[in-house]
Amino acid sequence: MLTIVALFFLLILSALLLQKWSAPKTMDKIPGNLGWPIVGESFSFLSSFSNPAGIFSFMHNRQQRYGKVFKSYVLGRFTVFMTGREAGKILLTGKDGLVSLNLFYTGKQVLGPTSLLQQTGEAHKRLRRLIGEPLSMDGLKKYFPFINSLAVEILDQWCGRRVLVLEEASTFTLKVIGHMIMSLEPSGEDQEKFRGNFKIISSCFASLPFKIPGTAFYRGIKARDRMYAMFDSTIAQRRNGEGLQQDFLGSLLKKHSKENSEGADDDNKLTDKQLKDNILTLLVAGHDTTTAALTWLIKFLGENPAALERLREEHQKIQSSREDGSSLTWSEVNNMPYTLKVINETLRRATILPWFSRKAAQDFDIDGYKIEKGWSVNLDVVSIHHDPEMFPNPEKFDPSRFDEPIKPFSFLGFGSGPRMCPGINLAKLEICVFIHHLVCRYKWSPLEKDDSVQPTLVRMPKNKYPIVVESL
Repeated sequence: MLTIVALFFLLILSALLLQKWSAPKTMDKIPGNLGWPIVGESFSFLSSFSNPAGIFSFMHNRQQRYGKVFKSYVLGRFTVFMTGREAGKILLTGKDGLVSLNLFYTGKQVLGPTSLLQQTGEAHKRLRRLIGEPLSMDGLKKYFPFINSLAVEILDQWCGRRVLVLEEASTFTLKVIGHMIMSLEPSGEDQEKFRGNFKIISSCFASLPFKIPGTAFYRGIKARDRMYAMFDSTIAQRRNGEGLQQDFLGSLLKKHSKENSEGADDDNKLTDKQLKDNILTLLVAGHDTTTAALTWLIKFLGENPAALERLREEHQKIQSSREDGSSLTWSEVNNMPYTLKVINETLRRATILPWFSRKAAQDFDIDGYKIEKGWSVNLDVVSIHHDPEMFPNPEKFDPSRFDEPIKPFSFLGFGSGPRMCPGINLAKLEICVFIHHLVCRYKWSPLEKDDSVQPTLVRMPKNKYPIVVESL
C-alpha cells in the first residue's frame, strides 16, 4: 500500500515539474538546447565548473553551434545566455530599468529582502549611497594601518613554511572585513565565532534550496541567524554607549540608523533589518572575491617570472625611497601603477565571477532576438575576457594589456554600471598592501601543478595553491 501511495505522489510531483519545465513558447525562436526534462543542461553546466576553463567550455561549445545568444535550462531556470560588449552594455547599465539582479533562491533567503543585491531602481540607488560612503577612498584611509599591520603579521609566519595561499588569503580578508565592520580583534572567541558562522554561510549559496536539518542550506540559515545575533548584541551595546568605535557599523548607526523601525520612510535612515542584511552582504561580496583574486594573483605571478620581476622592482623602489626604513604609507599604496595592471590582468585571466545573472524587467531586443519580461538572462563574462580580438593570445598572463585604456565593457573584473562592485577600492587596497610586503620579503615555489578549480560560484584554485616560501 505504501509503495502505491509513494508512486502516486511521485507521479503527481513529476507532472507538476514537467508542467513547470515547459519553456515559454516565445523562446522557441531563440537557438539552443534545453537538454533533458526537468534537469535540462544542469549537469553539463555544473561539471564545467571543475575544469580549468570553467564555464568557458560550456559557453564556447554552444556559441560555436548557436551564436552569441542561445537558450538553455540550468539550475532550475530557463535562461538566455549572451556575450559580447553590446550585451554587456545592455545588461550592466540597466538603462531605464531594463534588467534587475537575478539571485538564486538560496542567496535571496540568506542575504535577506533588504540586501543591496535585491534592490532595484531608486531603492537601489538610495541604499548604495547610504552604505557606500565608508567604502570610499577617504572612508578607507582610517583602516589602512590595521590592514598594513595585519598583512605584516600574517606574512611573518610564512618563511620556510608550506603555505596554502587560499587559506591565508581568506584569513586576511575576513579579519580585515571583521575589523572594518565591527572592530573585531584579529583573534579571540568573537573572531572564531564570526569566522565559523561566515564559512557556513558562504558555503551554502550554491546548495540545493531544501531547508531541512542536515542540509547545507539549513546550516547556512542557522549560521546567518547566529551572525545576526552577534550584530544585534553589538548594535545594542553601541546604542547604550558601550564600546563605541569609528567603524562601518558605527558610521551607519551614527548617520543613518533608525531604531526599532521596520518600515519608516526617511530616505537617509536604515532600519536594523537593513543594517544587518547589508552588513552581511558586504561580508559575502567582499570576502570570496578578494580572497580568490589574491590567490590567483600570487599563482599567476609564480608562473610568470617576468611579470613578478617587474612588480618586485616597483615595490622595492617604493621601499628604498624610505630613508628611515619605515613601513608602507598611504600615499605609497596609492601610487602602484604596475600593481593595478597586474590586478586587472588577474581578474581578466581568472574571471573570478564567470557570469552575471540578470532578470528582464521589461521586453527588449538583442542581436535580433526578443527577450521577454521575467526571463533570466546571463552575461557570459569569460568569453568577453577571452575575446582574441580584444585580448590577443588571451590565455597568456600579460599585465601590459592595460598600458592603454580598454574599450568599455571589454573588461568587467569589477562589473560595470550602477551595480559595479561597491567594494572595488577596498579590494585593491587589500591586494596592494599584501602584495607589497610579499614581494619585498619572499620568493615562493608551487608544491604541485594543478589548474583545476573548485565547483563554486566564485572561481578558486581547487588545491588552494600550496607553496613553499623562502626569504629573498
